[in-house]
Amino acid sequence: MLVELSPERHGIAFDIAYARADNVAGMPIYARPAAWLVPEAEAALVRAAALARAQGLGLLLFDAFRPLEAQWALWRAIPDPEYISDPRRGGIHTRGVAVDLMLTGPDGKPLDMGTGFDDLTPASHHGSAAVSPEAQRNRALQLGLMSAAGWDFYRREWWHYQLFRPRRYPALTDREAGTAMMPRPHVP
Repeated sequence: MLVELSPERHGIAFDIAYARADNVAGMPIYARPAAWLVPEAEAALVRAAALARAQGLGLLLFDAFRPLEAQWALWRAIPDPEYISDPRRGGIHTRGVAVDLMLTGPDGKPLDMGTGFDDLTPASHHGSAAVSPEAQRNRALQLGLMSAAGWDFYRREWWHYQLFRPRRYPALTDREAGTAMMPRPHVP
């Protein structure tokens, strides 16, 4: 069972990237900007948001649960297993146990992370020296907050965090999850 997230209830801002055309796939993948997580991940996100608030910061969420159909769309656009999970293996977002996000300042503006979200280059790796010292500090702060809240990280993407042992949850399609995130096929 997945829990729908909301900016108001969870105290985070949303910018659901795959509901827009300006993402790495070059087209909207989701029919609507929505975010869902398994209850354990929702609780960890609430803890992370509280830790950020205690530092005068916020969280900006780009993605959470990603139906298998959406994972296939990303894979067709970018079949690079270093950055996009092969949908035949299910992926991590498809289980409702991962988030893509970044820290925001007290003014709600994103902190400098050195690259944009979904910049699929080595400069986006945790610990990259190719970004400014300020961006390195911001990434380290985000990593610390997320780790303290119970999240694991993916070393190639400063924005990606997941529960430990994510494969204990099943990969789900939009229909199986009941999220109505994917566009419905046109029937004449």
